[in-house]
Amino acid sequence: MKNILILAAISLPLASQAQKGTFRIEGNIGKLNTPAMAYIDYMSDGVGKEDSAAVTNGKFTFSGVSSGYSYARMALSHDGGGKQKAVYTGDVIYFYFGAEKIKITAADSLANASFTGSKVYDEFQAYNAAIGGTIMDLNKWANGQVSSATPAQRQDTAFLGRINATYRKRMADRANAQIEYAKKHPDSYFGMVALSEGTGTPVDVNRIEPIFNSMSERLRMSDPGRELQQRILAAKTIYVGASAPRFTQTDINGKPLRLDDLKNKYVLVEFWASWCSPCRAENPNLTKQYAKYKNLGFEVIAVSLDDHKDKWLEAIAKDQLPWLHVSDLKGWNNEVGRQYGIRAVPANFLLDENKHIIAMNLRGEQLNKKLAELFGN
Repeated sequence: MKNILILAAISLPLASQAQKGTFRIEGNIGKLNTPAMAYIDYMSDGVGKEDSAAVTNGKFTFSGVSSGYSYARMALSHDGGGKQKAVYTGDVIYFYFGAEKIKITAADSLANASFTGSKVYDEFQAYNAAIGGTIMDLNKWANGQVSSATPAQRQDTAFLGRINATYRKRMADRANAQIEYAKKHPDSYFGMVALSEGTGTPVDVNRIEPIFNSMSERLRMSDPGRELQQRILAAKTIYVGASAPRFTQTDINGKPLRLDDLKNKYVLVEFWASWCSPCRAENPNLTKQYAKYKNLGFEVIAVSLDDHKDKWLEAIAKDQLPWLHVSDLKGWNNEVGRQYGIRAVPANFLLDENKHIIAMNLRGEQLNKKLAELFGN
């Protein structure tokens, strides 16, 4: 039986807080050789970077530029099965690093590796200890509970429900600990990380905004600070009945497309990505609704949170999506996504002919019923 909990890749917007400069990561994992490969994805100045390296006698090296506090996902393919397999089913870790020379060492896997040479990583570990561990730690615990269960227990909905309830309580406790950490560390980079992640969705403005305002100006003006400020603003201004934020973004041909170009139409602003399985699972239904109502004044503008144009275009073609598509290919740092306070996909906003929000996050039958109500059939 598959694990009941889906492991989500964390993609936090990052900024220059420590000194920007070059980094070098030297890995030494056992005695792995060809076709083993190592992969890294990280953020520098809010821009996603990626690299790969062959593993020879257990060793691999990455180098580049760090904004000071860079968040990374590193995956190791022991059998040369490729990046996707390594990331989603293989040996993968998430960590922060800076403009440093870092060594990652283990006898068998990244999961058991030790880090030396990184003050940023040490600070990250201290932060995790204070809040009760990483999300990956909690996911590992929950998935471990399922994996170690008997076949009968895996079929027992009450048993699985107890695991899920405990997991969600631990996540809630962790979020509360993050908020408290932010209060106590108003000038710490990880204080802002804690506040951003602990805030969650939807934003509790009355609780979060005073803490945000108490953070140092340096942090509030940083990229993660500005991102959280945008989410707070979105929570205040984006609601049913409000005028939708206007935006312009480039389409699949590199031409600018404005929301205001879509005149006298009901518009669904759909946030998605090629890698988002729930998003793509909804596409067949949305395609049917689009065909039914397009000539009656319904339009869809899909804002992709992809950061690779080829994967974005491939998903559009494979799913045969006939509506309008835009993206700046900045991933989670998509400017429209940040403007709308998007922290998870799928997400959407249904607008009337005057670009006022009339509904949010409609999918499946809920969307179908709303469109039938609007168009009378």
